[in-house]
Amino acid sequence: MKTTDSFGRPLVAVTGMGVITSLGQGKAENWMALTSGRSGIHPITRFPTDHLATRIAGTVDFLPESRRGASALTFALADLAASEAVGEAGLPKTDFRGPLFLAAPPVELDWHHRLRLYAQSRRGGDWRSLIEAAREAGDRELFDESQFATIADRLAEKYGTRGLPITLSTACASGATAIQLGMEAIRRGECERALAIGADGSATAEALIRFSLLSALTTQNDIPEKASKPFSKDRSGFVLAEGAGAMVLESLESALSRGAEVLGIMLGCGERADDFHRTRSKPDGSPAIAAVRAALADAGLAEDEIDYINAHGTSTPENDKMEHLSLSTVFGERMPTIPISSNKSMIGHTLSAAGAVEAVFSILTMREGVIPPTINYEIPDPAIELDVVPNVKREAEVATVLSNSFGFGGQNTCLVMAREAGQRSQ
Repeated sequence: MKTTDSFGRPLVAVTGMGVITSLGQGKAENWMALTSGRSGIHPITRFPTDHLATRIAGTVDFLPESRRGASALTFALADLAASEAVGEAGLPKTDFRGPLFLAAPPVELDWHHRLRLYAQSRRGGDWRSLIEAAREAGDRELFDESQFATIADRLAEKYGTRGLPITLSTACASGATAIQLGMEAIRRGECERALAIGADGSATAEALIRFSLLSALTTQNDIPEKASKPFSKDRSGFVLAEGAGAMVLESLESALSRGAEVLGIMLGCGERADDFHRTRSKPDGSPAIAAVRAALADAGLAEDEIDYINAHGTSTPENDKMEHLSLSTVFGERMPTIPISSNKSMIGHTLSAAGAVEAVFSILTMREGVIPPTINYEIPDPAIELDVVPNVKREAEVATVLSNSFGFGGQNTCLVMAREAGQRSQ
């Protein structure tokens, strides 16, 4: 079997995957719920929501760390996904021998730390006295939580990854970017394998307030499971969520030499920036268009060789419109016939984790021959002509997938995956 691509680079195989979302823990539980069209979105119980416009989310409440704060939960989510992925790859869980790329939310102290510092400060909470209080307290937990790299450091120590662990935050594209960095490291010959993780446990009251101020969140609280409705005419915003996805990436040559099962092939990645606005996409969709085309070119595939698209599909009026525009521009008249679905209709938007979670689901789609649906698609938008696999899963032969991640701040990352090495669209 040929182990290099058409450009002479090492082919990158996926040999292990892990996932956790509001639907449950592990691939089996998530896949069963996802293909059944079940929603994990529910009323928030973790903190009071009396004065919030949005009172629903796809929070992961079944872990004890969910009550300890965003940093603890993000680590727990990343750890569980990584453990499943490394275990499936058949690698030692304490001696991974490859780099770690972690997509994680920006660091922010939880309120119990903030209030404690304020109480310890001498001058009423100005920033100098808060720094002094933190220094005098000598609180290791507080120090660790204030460092952006702490979660990656703990994961690197636990799994025995090599080199300096990389933590990145490229908004909603973060998970896909982590996979991209792992792919590129293997292609450059810097390593034989890499562990790529996207994790986010930061569904807090503050996050809800901030996204609400941006008019990004839905306020349809009455029936939570119907609130996220990507590509529907009555879509009104995304639903904040938590989760993690992890992939063991490995050169195909390395995977074959040790007899590992190859779950899928990472063929290409494309990344382009959008400098139009801090949150809004450029109206002509040109950065997203460029990212899709770059991913196809990197994969060595033509536009007619994609079988299925895992949409970014946030359920916001503007993003869904932009994604349709960009894909229609790239795929032309074929676009209305390509199946495209959004798992955010069921799990919500997992932010930093989304690209990694959706990459896992994309590989499962090819392996299982089943396309998850876009649920809550009851009122089609005549301005968005797409085959969204409405409401019910679809059995289909899927050899190639394009997975889109378009983030706030102009981050656009697209991944192209194949079921097997040398695989082309049917």
